[in-house]
Amino acid sequence: MDQIKVKNLVDEALAVNESLYLIDLVISENNKIQVTVDGDNGVPLSECIRISRNVNDNFDREIEDFSLEVSTPDIAHPLKVKRQYIKNINRILKVKTSEEEFEGTLATVDEDKIVLNWKAREPKPIGKGKVTVQKTATINYKDIKEAKVKIVF
Repeated sequence: MDQIKVKNLVDEALAVNESLYLIDLVISENNKIQVTVDGDNGVPLSECIRISRNVNDNFDREIEDFSLEVSTPDIAHPLKVKRQYIKNINRILKVKTSEEEFEGTLATVDEDKIVLNWKAREPKPIGKGKVTVQKTATINYKDIKEAKVKIVF
């Protein structure tokens, strides 16, 4: 399979709806094509079908034998693209860096970093007991090893 041709066909299909973007494109040795797309406002099934048809209709099955799967990212999978962070502002994220792990509400996102906020219980400076304090962490994208949205029921 020609990965560049497949990527161009996916990009062509995504260009029709600017709220959609590519997360991942994998072509295995046995020509299994897996396309993962996300959208600023979610991805309806009809869009996955449209993207799949755009790729499928541009290859001759007599010449190329392949399987094609177009899907959206599973909630259990980590965030990969900056636009996914923007989509998840005000949600709770679990973020791992090489030094620490953070869990907090995604407050802001910019080109280089994210900002998480959370409350923590800490010992009082004077006397016994604990006090609730507001914590903030600014994390550069390059330092993030993994970031997942925490599901709250």
